[in-house]
Amino acid sequence: MLVALAVFVMVAGGIVGAYVAFSKMPGWLAADRLERRLREVSKPEEKASILVKQRSSGGVDSLVRGTDAGSWLASLIEQSGVPTSPGSIVIISVGLSALLGLTAIVGVRRWEAALAAAIVGLLMPIGFLRFKRTQRMKKFEEHFPEALDLLSRAIRAGHAFQTAMGMIAEEMGPPVGVEFKKSFEQQNYGLPLRDALNQLSERVPLMDVRFFVTAVSIQRETGGNLAEILDNLANVVRERFKILRQVRTHTAHGRFTGYVLLALPAALAVALSFISPEHIRALFTTRMGQTMLIGAIVMQTIGFFWIKRVIKIEV
Repeated sequence: MLVALAVFVMVAGGIVGAYVAFSKMPGWLAADRLERRLREVSKPEEKASILVKQRSSGGVDSLVRGTDAGSWLASLIEQSGVPTSPGSIVIISVGLSALLGLTAIVGVRRWEAALAAAIVGLLMPIGFLRFKRTQRMKKFEEHFPEALDLLSRAIRAGHAFQTAMGMIAEEMGPPVGVEFKKSFEQQNYGLPLRDALNQLSERVPLMDVRFFVTAVSIQRETGGNLAEILDNLANVVRERFKILRQVRTHTAHGRFTGYVLLALPAALAVALSFISPEHIRALFTTRMGQTMLIGAIVMQTIGFFWIKRVIKIEV
């Protein structure tokens, strides 16, 4: 009876979730894009327009945005470049948590496994956003020296700094071109250059971008050769990349060892499932085996983050 009820709840939840996704999600995403667009070109003390408030009010998204967690989630979404909204992430997280939790109850029949599966489902969308943000920041940092060179050449050619930023927005692809385009449009709508650059450093929380914003701000206050400053900054960024690649080369053995240690238990379990299936089956059918399996997953997770922390070297 319990299994049938769980299956019914899963199927009904999937149908309702699919209906909501196909009927409501496009409108939510359109309203969120409009709100972000207006927020990007407005001054910090200004609020979104009444039209946007009316379109985005009511629903999960408006509730989430009113909290500190919602602000953090909105910042994470903006930095990751994923076209979604905080309310959508919350709905997806809750849906995945319920789905994985019910699946664990039906398959394993242990509340510990259901709790662990529910937590994993709840954190999966956040992990995906953090992964996309990391990839986007790496790509931005890789192409940032080219943007600085283009900015320096444009200034030497006689263009104003704001015009040079517009040239970067047109010439370079995402994410560098997208972020500079936001700053360029903010200036066109009346936002001071200092505030536009500060918001750029908030959207792209990289040390190189903070160096760039600080250098430009100091140069505009005290004077100096901005083109030469940008050339020096681009050279520093490239040297950091060179050192980082050398460090990765020297730590390759340690990283490979960590990956092998993390993958060894799973690979051994797969091998034993072919060699001795009855022993592996005991892990899933007996209470002691299920407890050992849950403990192994928890310890493997802790070991993964520990090894990742050890082999990570900041440059």
